[in-house]
Amino acid sequence: MILQALLIAAAVYLLVTHLIQRKKVQTINKHFPGPKPYPVVGNLLEFATLDIPGVFEHVVELHERYGQDFMMWSLFNWNLILMTSRKNVEKVLLAKQTEKSMLYQFIEPWLGTGLLIASGEKWFQRRKIITPTFHFKILEQFVRVFNTETDTMVKLLRKHVNGKEFDIYEYVTLMALDSICETSMGTTVDAQHNPDNQYVQNVKRIAVLVLLRTISILGPYPWLYNILHPNAWEQRRVIKQLHDFTDGVIRSRRKQLAKEKSENVAFDLTEENMYAKRKLTFLDLLLNVTVEGKPLSNLDIREEVDTFMFEGHDTTTSGISFTIYELARNQDVQDRLYEEIVAVLGKDYKTADLTYQNLQEFKYLDLVVKEGLRMYPPVGIIGRALVEDMELNGTMVPAGQNILVPIYVIHRNPEIYPNPNQFDPTRFSEDAESKRGPFDYLPFSIGARNCIGQRYALMEMKVALIKLIANYRVLPGESLGKLRVKTDLVLRPDIGIPVKIELRE
Repeated sequence: MILQALLIAAAVYLLVTHLIQRKKVQTINKHFPGPKPYPVVGNLLEFATLDIPGVFEHVVELHERYGQDFMMWSLFNWNLILMTSRKNVEKVLLAKQTEKSMLYQFIEPWLGTGLLIASGEKWFQRRKIITPTFHFKILEQFVRVFNTETDTMVKLLRKHVNGKEFDIYEYVTLMALDSICETSMGTTVDAQHNPDNQYVQNVKRIAVLVLLRTISILGPYPWLYNILHPNAWEQRRVIKQLHDFTDGVIRSRRKQLAKEKSENVAFDLTEENMYAKRKLTFLDLLLNVTVEGKPLSNLDIREEVDTFMFEGHDTTTSGISFTIYELARNQDVQDRLYEEIVAVLGKDYKTADLTYQNLQEFKYLDLVVKEGLRMYPPVGIIGRALVEDMELNGTMVPAGQNILVPIYVIHRNPEIYPNPNQFDPTRFSEDAESKRGPFDYLPFSIGARNCIGQRYALMEMKVALIKLIANYRVLPGESLGKLRVKTDLVLRPDIGIPVKIELRE
């Protein structure tokens, strides 16, 4: 009897707590009207029959139906606010204290609490440590890697000249993976020649597993997901292999640096010397910095190297590939870009090495890249969790509230970008840009948590596009019109990027 009474009391307590919390959420919901939730399951049934691209398409459609800011319900009282209004996006993204939303926890088992996910003092310290990696002197060295890896991609594409349609997204992925391995760890996986390499397969698979978790009913509940979902078991196996690879590279590089130190080969961290005297990688910098007199642990370093790997290859792959997609569809833009390449590089335009300096001369390419990132921002949706209570839409939203900012939707606002689905690089001429506000274009986010590697990404994008268009005319494949967009933490094409190529004479 006592046990029965306790169970009934516990059930009543949970029910009352649930109803009180639901009342609070409903009060907020009045200021963020969205689709009406069903009891217990919220709005989950709206997505139940959709495929993966369909989930993303439905989110975009909901903004068209309910306006710039609305609320979506999941199981019980768990909910998300999706917002694209300037005033609210500014408040959330420029808040003095900020944390990433719960969705980022889906990749925490792989990345740990590295720069992407970290908050508070840890984030501040890591940001300070990592910033020198993107000094222009180091980026100059990275451009050499981009040249080498893109040249390899261009050679491998030659077998498709005048042939059937093929998926260029796969080639770009492997090129970007080789580039990031070389620049972040100083190691070569040669993914372009060895696409079946275990590390390459694991990086691709973890992206799929994260995507599948975002649409799983168990996704928001880690302890249930980790115990009950079969993908969680596969994820643990894949992540262990990824960590083993990174740990091995770190141990090897530590030994190499220790050997150099014993041979009196100095690693000079002063700014005037550190960039010019040696070929640096992201890993080298992390292995040689100290925080309060102590070096970073292997776990600290692995978190940041894995984060750099994730952010530096998936996002650039997306940016390059979707721009290629639009160049294939807009031959006039591609022709004008080709003319600029010939004009800037001269008679050796097909083979000329690109440098940090001559990349600055490609003015039209700059417009093309910006428009590509407008239409297809690699991180199509970013998430934040409020650290403090915040007034939004005339109501006080409590700390802990998860908020999503669909940058993809912001970038296709017809009031800011007339005919937003048309690829038009002239939108980014000086006159046109001056008419927009800072929260109308956010391909690298904004505020303190903006993308630290944006210059790296832009340089890799430009090198890849120049060398590709210098050597080939890219044409749309028969399947190109069927392409749909999907997203996990990165925007992706659901069928790759099917194109054809012709050799430039």
